[in-house]
Amino acid sequence: MTIQEKISFLENDFPKFLQTLDGNAKGKWGVLNAQQMVEHISDSLREANGKRDTKQIVTPADLLPRYYDFMMSDKPFKENTKNIQMPESPIPVRNESIDKAIEEMILEWNDFKIAFENEPEKKITNAIFGHLNYYEWLHLLHKHTMHHAKQFGLEV
Repeated sequence: MTIQEKISFLENDFPKFLQTLDGNAKGKWGVLNAQQMVEHISDSLREANGKRDTKQIVTPADLLPRYYDFMMSDKPFKENTKNIQMPESPIPVRNESIDKAIEEMILEWNDFKIAFENEPEKKITNAIFGHLNYYEWLHLLHKHTMHHAKQFGLEV
């Protein structure tokens, strides 16, 4: 998949798909409802755009190259992949509706593009995969949203 196709999915297809979901809908796996998932994606975008200042990489240094190689591969995340940054029980929603959560996510996406607009090689830290530039973040965000789209029934 090309960079432009990934951008188009993140900017157009994924938000349109999310608008078809009921905020309380449960996924095929996992503990998040649809609105919690959208807010989780917003949190990921906040890390990618530098608003959530991640100073520490939690992955052991000797495992980081293997984690990075997986991240950059076309292998999808497995169902029920555990995110060590998330609590066992989902946190309550912060937006009044899934529509508001989608609006928040779109704003974070736009801030991601702005963060790298003049510096695509700039690095912003991801707690699990390390210091990533725009293209690496884009690949990870696409992989992550594809995972959650599949979780909620979008056959991709």
